[in-house]
Amino acid sequence: MPEADYLRLTALRLGDALIGQPLIRAELRWPTIASHNLVGRQLIDAVSYGKHLLLRFDDNRTLHVHLRMEGLFRLVRTNTPAAAGRGFDIRAVLATESWTALGKELGMLDLLDTADEKRLLRRLGPEILAPDFEETGAPIGVANLAKLHNWPICAALLEQSVVAGIGTIWLAESLWVQQIYPWTLVSELSQTQQTDLLVSAHRQLVRAVAISRKSSLGAVPRRVHGKHKRFCVRCGTTPIKVSALSGPDKSPDQGAFDRVVFWCPTCQRA
Repeated sequence: MPEADYLRLTALRLGDALIGQPLIRAELRWPTIASHNLVGRQLIDAVSYGKHLLLRFDDNRTLHVHLRMEGLFRLVRTNTPAAAGRGFDIRAVLATESWTALGKELGMLDLLDTADEKRLLRRLGPEILAPDFEETGAPIGVANLAKLHNWPICAALLEQSVVAGIGTIWLAESLWVQQIYPWTLVSELSQTQQTDLLVSAHRQLVRAVAISRKSSLGAVPRRVHGKHKRFCVRCGTTPIKVSALSGPDKSPDQGAFDRVVFWCPTCQRA
């Protein structure tokens, strides 16, 4: 599932392309909102909150998008063959005279009053990419972790009510940076360790957005995620291991919906 950096980059690129011109075509191919008309409306802001995308229009409505596992937006020039959007997996078409955004395999679409965004997001923790995360978001995240004191930290970090936006990639990278055994119980970590872990995740995600903004998605080097059987770049002696979220000795395919955790058994000892 796309994580906070991917959503932030998607929001930035949609904003760059669509803000400032009225929509000349708007198709919301989602049963509950298919009858709503956005033609003539202007996108005034495109933002992300964790794994949620919020496209705000000048009529005080927000198109709320969740990509789920496979969703993405593709930008193409309007009036080109690619802008037709005929694919069965195209769920949204938003076009200005210059650019057309095609929402492919989107996991969820909803149209709501912009004033209702807070209600929509109220169950989520602080946004991991918020500019003030280190000062205000991290302390709230630590307080939220206390409610999951008997959870393994790897599972707690994926809980979006703790902080919004961390997935399996930045879960693994942050735990590796802080040299924390992924299945350490939350209660076994000091508040300082928890704070450092959340701040580390925030800084890595900010860096990922900055690098990808200048180059392309996937340009950020990863030290542990996806490096199964490669030697750890820190200790240089131990191959990276991939385990299931449910335990270090379980492989990811042992549970139907189990998530993966990449880790170094030497640098991240129990």
